[in-house]
Parts: sequence; C-alpha cells; structure tokens
Amino acid sequence: QVQLVESGGGLVQPGGSLRLSCAASGSIFTIDTMAWYRQAPGKQRELVASITSIGITNYAESVKGRFTISRDNTKKTVYLQMNSLKPDDTAVYYCNAYLRIAVAAKLTGYWGQGTQVTVSS
Repeated sequence: QVQLVESGGGLVQPGGSLRLSCAASGSIFTIDTMAWYRQAPGKQRELVASITSIGITNYAESVKGRFTISRDNTKKTVYLQMNSLKPDDTAVYYCNAYLRIAVAAKLTGYWGQGTQVTVSS
C-alpha cells in the first residue's frame, strides 16, 4: 500500500514563506514524476509545479520566480518552497506522484490527503 503524506501548511501573512513536504511510503519500486497541485474554494484543481526523476521542473505561470520544487530521491520526498506568498495562493495543496510498485508494474498516480495553505493578514 502506497501513502503520500504532506506537511508544512498553515497560515502566513502576504509576502511570507512556507515549505511543504510530501513523503511517499509503502511498497514502491520507483518514483517517476512528482508534483504539487492546489485547489481553491470553488475552483478546479490546478498544477502548481512538477519535477521528474532526473530533476526537470515545470511551473505554473502564476508561481514562476516565487515557488521552487525539489526532491530527495533517497527519502522519496518532494518539497515546495513558497516565497512571496499572495492571498491568491490560498488553497489546499495536494502532492501527486506517479510510481511503480514493482519492476513490471505500470505507472500509477497517487495523491496525498492535502494540506491547507492560507495567506492572509
């Protein structure tokens, strides 16, 4: 059984910073792309940033220059450093990982439970 557990959310003032972490555990053979998504009230879930197994990154235009995604493959963990936070960044942030549970298994996507980020004065 695979689990993705996020941590690091909370309340922060505009202009502040937060660092989110997501650790994968369970029966995992290899992890491919890991990503962060977010969903604000009344809006669709959107991609924030992604990172491949070799470190190639991709960002939503709205967070470029402010957010940085990274990963530690030995710890099966992905991070999201969020700087210069704005009220529009308020959302539930979800971790996503595509992985194989065995050498011959297909790539399957898994989601974390989400962590709330609130940017408000």
